[in-house]
Parts: sequence; C-alpha cells; structure tokens
Amino acid sequence: MPRLLPWGLVGVLLAGVALGLGLGLSEAPTPVATSANEFVSGRISAPGGRFLRDEDGRVVILHGVNAVYKHAPYELYDAPGKPWNFSAADAAKIASLGFDVVRLGIVWAGLEPAKGSPNDPAKCTHGKPDDRGKLDTSVLDAYLARVKQTVDLLGRYHIYTLLDMHQDVYSQVFEGEGAPPWAVCTDGLPVEHLPGRWSRAYGTPALQAAFENFWNNDVVGDLQGRYDRVWSAVAAYFAHDPWILGYDPFNEPFAQSVLSSGHHDLDAQIECFYTGTAHPGIALDTKQAVSCPKDDPAEGLIPTILKADPHHLVFYEPDIFSKRGALNYVGAMDLPNLVLNFHDYCSSRSPVTGNPTDLRACAGHEVRTMSERIRDRVGLGSPKQPGGPALFMSEFGATGSSALLSEVTAGADHDLLGWVYWAWKYYDDPTGSSDEALAAPDGRLKATAATLSQTYAQAVAGIPRSMSFHSTTGAFRLVYRAQDDIHAPTVIFVPLQFHYRHGYCATVSGGSVVSPPDAEHLEVVNATHASTVTVDVSTGECH
Repeated sequence: MPRLLPWGLVGVLLAGVALGLGLGLSEAPTPVATSANEFVSGRISAPGGRFLRDEDGRVVILHGVNAVYKHAPYELYDAPGKPWNFSAADAAKIASLGFDVVRLGIVWAGLEPAKGSPNDPAKCTHGKPDDRGKLDTSVLDAYLARVKQTVDLLGRYHIYTLLDMHQDVYSQVFEGEGAPPWAVCTDGLPVEHLPGRWSRAYGTPALQAAFENFWNNDVVGDLQGRYDRVWSAVAAYFAHDPWILGYDPFNEPFAQSVLSSGHHDLDAQIECFYTGTAHPGIALDTKQAVSCPKDDPAEGLIPTILKADPHHLVFYEPDIFSKRGALNYVGAMDLPNLVLNFHDYCSSRSPVTGNPTDLRACAGHEVRTMSERIRDRVGLGSPKQPGGPALFMSEFGATGSSALLSEVTAGADHDLLGWVYWAWKYYDDPTGSSDEALAAPDGRLKATAATLSQTYAQAVAGIPRSMSFHSTTGAFRLVYRAQDDIHAPTVIFVPLQFHYRHGYCATVSGGSVVSPPDAEHLEVVNATHASTVTVDVSTGECH
C-alpha cells in the first residue's frame, strides 16, 4: 500500500530567507535550520546518456537563473552600492526559490583587457597566427578571485555555478559584450550602430567580418589561441572547486553563414573551434569528418579546458539560431564530459519587453525546440560518450509572462530537462529585454518568480520516466525506475512559500518518505527490490 503522510504547517526554509523575499514573506512558514544532507552536492558528471549524475549515481535535474553583468568590470560580486553587486541576499533568495544552479557570466574583455584598438595591424593583419603576447596574470587572477567570491557565496547556499563566457554581438565595440577591442578585426569595415533592437548589429558587414576572422583564426593575432589560453587559466583556477558545475565556452555562436537557410558552414567552424584540427568531429548531417579552417589550433578549446580541468563538465552550444528551433549540425565530438547546451526563445516576442506577442505560437515554438534538441542528442554518441552527451537548457524566458513560463517549464518537465532562466536581475542589460528580470533592483521578487519556483526532483535514485507539476493546484507527480545500487534518497524540492502554505500531502508507491513533515526537501527511499517508484504531492493535509 502507498504510504500516506499527513503534513502539518511547519515550514522548513533555507537559511537566509529572513533577509526578505518580497513576495508575501509575512505569510511564509517560520524558517528553521535545514540539513546539508538534503541538498545535492559534490561533482556532477555526464557519463553518457541524456542525464547528469551525482556522485551517488542519482540523476540530477537542475533549475536556476542566469546572472551576467555585461559592462565593466564584466562580473558580479559583493560590492555594496555598485550596479554589479551580488550579495548574500541575492544568493539566499535564489536558494529560497529552489534553484540550485546559477549560470554566472564571465567576459573575455574583463579577463584579458590588454591595450589595443580594433583593426590594430599587429593583431588583425591576415597571415599565419603567431601571437606572442603575454597574458597579464595579475589582472586575470584579480578578476577570477572576485568570481570565486561569488562561487563560494553561492556554494554556501548549496548552489552550483556554471561559468559562462558570455558574448552578444561579439564585443562592446558593437554595443554588446565579449571580446576586448584589440580582438576586433573587421577587415577595415566601419562599425555601424543601427537604430532599434541591438540584434540588428548581426546584419552589419563589420560584425560579420569580426566573427569570420575569429572562426577562421586567420589573422596574426591568433584570436582563438588567445581565447583558448584564457579559458585554460580559468579552468585551472577552478579545477578543484566543489561548487563548479562546469563551463559554457562560448555563448550563442554566430556567423554570416547562418543567415542563409540551408548553409551551415558555421557548424564546421564551431566544431573545429571546440575540437581543434587534431581531433576533427563528425558532421551530424553527413556523418563525415568535418573540414577545419587550416589555421585553427591543433588542440581546440574543449581539449584545452579538459587538460586544465578534467573534473568538470563542458556545456557546449550550437549556433545562435538553434535557440529558435533551427537544426543543429554540430555533430559528434569524441571528447568526455560533454553536455549539449541549448537556448530556447521564440520569434513571436516584443523586441523591447521580451513578452510574447502570440502566447500560443510562442509557447508551441519553444516546446518544439526542446523536442528538436532531444532528437539531435541521439545522434551525438562517441567512444568517450557512447550514450551521447547529456542535455541542458541554459537560457529561456527573458519575459514577464507567467503564462509563457508555465507552458515552457511544463514542456521541460515532460522532457525531463534541467533549465536556467534568463535572468536574475536586469543589470542595465545592453543586449537583453526590459522585462527579463526575476528580481527588481531592490531585491523584491516579481510575480514570475512564483511561477518558476516549482516542485521538482533535484536528484532521482533511478531513471526518471515522467515528472509533472501544476502551478495552479500544486499537484506534482514523479515516476521513476528504481536502481538498487543507488542508496541515497530521491530529493524533491517543495516550494512551501508559494504553493503549499497549508502544508502538503505526499503519497509514495514503491518507496517511503524519510524527511520530516513539511520539509522543503522531500526525501524518498526506494523499497527493497522496487521496480517503479511513484511520488505524488498535493496541497493540504492527507485525508
């Protein structure tokens, strides 16, 4: 018989909630201490197959937020009074929503702000790459020390960090962020600043030339070599950090070739950028080895990262238009620790607010994109990851529409996908949308925070088969195939503050609950020799 447990009204909230949530704090249950054993911790792996795993062998499903500061100093850390301030109050509120990962932005211009201007002949002359400039380790180490402060702060709240080398429209030179000015080589074409949405810069010849010179690595400044060298230093710095989830090596790759339907030269360029000429990958459509630009480094970016840090994951991205459901042609790469990392936005959105102009069309588009990426993943197996890379959605949202977020997260639950919402705060985002933030500048949470604070399985002692959550009723169900060799419990986050103010009832078939009444982290142990475990959560006491 299923075990029926009547839960009372005792609240178990994370430390730090008393700092204030903005949304109905006075009605929330009284916070009490929470055991560290209730949280996922330790190194997360991607041994092959669609799921991430923890050190106990459990499937891990992560929910979180993006936090990126796109202006100098190009990082977020505890700096009271500064617009780039990221404090304990931020970390506490993020944790209180049940989020256990932050995709934290780092920017090349902050890591290597060497002197130099765009189109400097010493860097941008076409020829064999041979840059002999030295990396200023004092600047880089100071930058990374501040990043580590934020990583450590998040870790104290049991939140992993995915370090994201962020760029949009290549560089601040194009009114975005990313490459330092010295790494902008436009072949002498003038930079244009077009009116309207920032993304119009992608259509300008100068920006396209800057990207092509980077992907082909065909200027004497050795742009890819410099980029790889910086990433090597970042990975070495965090190689043994227990709260690093992994690295996102390049946000939303773009080149002119993706503007023409059916032309995917960029996919080979991206793949060679990731692997290097010594380890060419396989094109997903032709199943043939890709042809690499001749001046790319022999050891590409991912081998460079893995050499510096063989412990953490690499969340690589396909091209920028994959976020709108376009086909991905970045094929199999015979490398370990890979996660296919995608973004998901629709075209039916306001260019200013990010809110959907057609809710049904937008939601349908974004749910279909998830399905596309699931299909892509199946063809990406390699000897080092026979089951293919894991799958993760590291950007979606950027909207004030709770209705859209409900639809998209329901689709993610259906597909058993982990996700990271864009974005925590607005931070005067030069390449974002005005309604993207979950928290206002003063820290008060917006209504969309309640939509995204959901009941979900953070760690599963088996193979998940289905998961669903109804934001209106609070009804949750998880079904999974139990694994006898996993002895750690299944852990489910239950957001008391938003959906279960009068407690909750948990019923379990194939296992039993071992957590205290009204725990925010519901723990379930599998019954001996159970084949399938089903967990249901509903609002109020059991009857």
